[in-house]
Amino acid sequence: MWFGYYYFDIYYFILIIPVLIVSLIIQAKLKSTFNKYSRIGNARNITGAQAAEMVLRYYNIQDVRIEHINGSLNDCYDPVNKVIKLSDTVFDNPSIAAVGVACHEAGHAAQHAEKYMPIKVRNSILPVCNIGSRLSIPLLILGVIFSFEPLIWIGIGFFAFTSLFQFITLPVEFNASNRAINVIESTGILSYEEKNGASKVLKMAAMTYVASLAMSLAQLLRLILRYGGNRRR
Repeated sequence: MWFGYYYFDIYYFILIIPVLIVSLIIQAKLKSTFNKYSRIGNARNITGAQAAEMVLRYYNIQDVRIEHINGSLNDCYDPVNKVIKLSDTVFDNPSIAAVGVACHEAGHAAQHAEKYMPIKVRNSILPVCNIGSRLSIPLLILGVIFSFEPLIWIGIGFFAFTSLFQFITLPVEFNASNRAINVIESTGILSYEEKNGASKVLKMAAMTYVASLAMSLAQLLRLILRYGGNRRR
């Protein structure tokens, strides 16, 4: 019984494996969609870097730089240094996908410039989430080893902050994509058909954040079911 309880985790197979499979499918679909529209140039021959600059001008943002970084699908906005970092497949690529991704990252810059509320909330809980992500599992393990249930629940509680962070991240990412599409439409960066392609790329990218939240919630539920009721076993 002891071996079965600690080493056979039925909740992992019920909760984690299905979400993991769906997450892998979404990741594959994102790469496929991105690669498809990365091979299709836009009519105005606008690169990702140029598109990001156009979004910054649209929001009258003058203190954000645009830099090139190595890699693919690792584009990001650094709010501390106020830098939009665009990858090899986006920075100087005049494709539909590159424009969509670049405008999305510039949308994050606009969020910070306008002090978008979900961004402020996410930043306020970030320190606690970072601590929680590092301490949750060690505390839970110690609680199990010493059969000290309060410590188990503290570990689970810390892990819950990870799920909260993922939850707050969703509106941030969806809003950045909406800003990107709105600017693309307003300024005519892409044609109507091209805009639809960029929208497909951004929607698949957003689904990866949905999958991350689902995985975090599944893991949280697994911890509660497996360890939270330890006193009754």
